Amino acid sequence: MAKNPEKKPDRKIVATNRKARHNYSILDTYEAGVVLQGTEVKSLREGHASLADAFATVDDGEIWLRNLHIPEYHHGTWTNHAPRRNRKLLLHRRQIDTLVGKIRDGNLTLVPLSLYFSDGKVKVELALARGKQAHDKRQDLARRDAQREVIRELGRRAKGKL
Repeated sequence: MAKNPEKKPDRKIVATNRKARHNYSILDTYEAGVVLQGTEVKSLREGHASLADAFATVDDGEIWLRNLHIPEYHHGTWTNHAPRRNRKLLLHRRQIDTLVGKIRDGNLTLVPLSLYFSDGKVKVELALARGKQAHDKRQDLARRDAQREVIRELGRRAKGKL
C-alpha cells in the first residue's frame, strides 16, 4: 500500500523535555526510532513517560537512550519491563558517524526533546546541544521578556489604548 505524499505524518506527542531548551543551546535535531518491548509501547499509548533526566550516549557505535522513565504497564504480568532501562535508538549509520564526530570534537551532548508516535511507531526527537552557562540563561530570559513587552505594546497601539 503506497503512502499518500500529500498526507502529513500523524504525530501524537507522549512526552516533552521542557527543560532542554532552557538548559541547552540546540544546534541540530534528529528523528530516531526507539527499540521497545511490548509493555513499554502499551504504557506509552496510555501517555505515560518522562524525559526529565533522559540523555543519549554513544557506546560501540550505537546510540543509547538512558534514564527515560516509562512506568510499568498496569495490566502487565511477569513480562513487564524495567521502568528506567537503557533503550537503543535507531539511526542511519551516516547519522551515527556524524554525531560521534561532533560529540568528540566539542563539548556537545545528545538530549531528547520529545517522544511521540509517528504512523504508529515510537520516535524520539534527539537534539545535538551545547550546555548553557548561567549568564546565557539570563540573557535568554531578558530577551524573551523584552520581546513579550514589545508584543504587548504593539497590541495596545493597535487597539488605540496608548
